[in-house]
Amino acid sequence: MNVETRAATISRSSSIEIIPTGRQLGAEIRHVDLRHLDDAAFGALLRAFHTHSVLLVRGQDLTDQDLIAFSRRFGDLDWAPVQENGRRFVDGLPEIYIVSNVKVNGEAIGSLGAGEAVWHTDMSYLDTPPIASALYALEIPPAGGNTSFCSMYAVYDGLPLELKRRVADLKIKHDGTYNSGGFVRQGVTPTDDPRTSPGAIHPLVCTHPDSGRQMLYLGRRRNAYLVGLELAESEALLDELWAYVARPEFAWEHVWKVGDLVIWDNRCTMHRRDPFDDHARRIMHRTQIKGTNRPH
Repeated sequence: MNVETRAATISRSSSIEIIPTGRQLGAEIRHVDLRHLDDAAFGALLRAFHTHSVLLVRGQDLTDQDLIAFSRRFGDLDWAPVQENGRRFVDGLPEIYIVSNVKVNGEAIGSLGAGEAVWHTDMSYLDTPPIASALYALEIPPAGGNTSFCSMYAVYDGLPLELKRRVADLKIKHDGTYNSGGFVRQGVTPTDDPRTSPGAIHPLVCTHPDSGRQMLYLGRRRNAYLVGLELAESEALLDELWAYVARPEFAWEHVWKVGDLVIWDNRCTMHRRDPFDDHARRIMHRTQIKGTNRPH
């Protein structure tokens, strides 16, 4: 890239456009190339991230190295877990996690297949869950595989006052047995008793460290447990809370195109994925920004 071209790129990146979805969360960022992002443009993008919780940037042309470099501007990155075959998803780039149903010579190149991924927050079963995840579309099916995001600020704000009082001081155990595709995590012995399953305990109502807003921190439904309650009481109250997550007014659905990058704040959102035809190909590369604080 010559000096004139680089100067033009920097000038364009400093005039990015932020288009809110009109829903409770989400905004599209326009007129930006994530490979060449100056400090002013990134500052605007970061402010939008804290305001809208989910950002969509279309039409990107990123290598894995580009995806890693962009993601690192938000913080240190987690390494993706080692696959069942004992190998990394991408040789030499442990930060890259592949979400895909594609198989090569009968062996999956990624995780989560073609099925539905139910509402969840990434890795809430850890003591220090990740700050955010970035997902980049390389191949998409002709239909299905849409990703929906839910604002946990909006869910909390939508609770009746009496329900807010009931949950104000409760803690929730986030199960570490199953992933969002319903599969048992590697090295874990499955159990369906939420009182004895592995996982971290976090406050049910948390305050976001950047926005200062309160949110409901549910994580995922399967095997969740409200500490100190009888199991039946915990189940009933969790079902009542999850009924609010299912309301469409709190969510935004994204229909993917190749070249889309979506980055979401894992602390104050949940997400889910529609199933799609397993004969179609879907390849997404993901990075994850490492957590720095326990939810509180």
